This record gives sequence, structure tokens and C-alpha cells, in this order.
Amino acid sequence: MLIGSAELIIKKSKFIGLLYDIKEENDVKKILEILKKEHSKARHMPYAYVVGNTARKTDDKEPHNTAGMQLFNLLNINNLNHHLLIVIRYFGGTKLGASNLLRAYLNCGKMAIQNTNLA
Repeated sequence: MLIGSAELIIKKSKFIGLLYDIKEENDVKKILEILKKEHSKARHMPYAYVVGNTARKTDDKEPHNTAGMQLFNLLNINNLNHHLLIVIRYFGGTKLGASNLLRAYLNCGKMAIQNTNLA
């Protein structure tokens, strides 16, 4: 169930942060399938989730540790167990560089969490 969202535009790249409340790991697969159809033109969909003792993250072809780790850390800092945090990126034509990417994913993830009553 979607509980928070945010949007950020940096140098024409659009970042859409989504926070989901999930019950089990299988929910992640279902959500990703839906999002990949809805956002078929998106370039990247890095995400992180925590369900009980299971945690996973991916940069989805972004430079190493610029996205997934940031999202995972946000879940941990905010004690968000049973949650999926995903940021969808539409590439705007300008490379942002690793440090700007890291900040963009971090800020978009933070905003999605802040747009709920969980933060």
C-alpha cells in the first residue's frame, strides 16, 4: 500500500520517490511489476526494503552505492520495517555525477518519508 510520495527535478531528470507499507517479500515483486509497466520509459528504479530480518537494496544500474544504499539507510534511520522505498528516475539528458545522484536519491527518499506521518 502506497503511503508516501515525492517528486524532485534536477537538471531535467525527474525523480519520483514512493514509500510502500508491505507485509511480505513477495509484495515487493508485485509492486515492481506494476511500476515497471506504469513507468516503462523510466531509466532507473533503485529501491530498498526491509521485511522482518530480510533486507535488500539495488542501485538498478546507477553507479555503485549512489541509490540503493541511501534508500536502505533511510529505512534503517527511520525504523521502517515492512517498508519498500523506491525512487523512479526519468533521465533528463544530462549526467549528474555520482555525488549529485547520491544527493538526489537521498533527498527524494527523505521527502517521500516526510510526506507520511511516519517520520
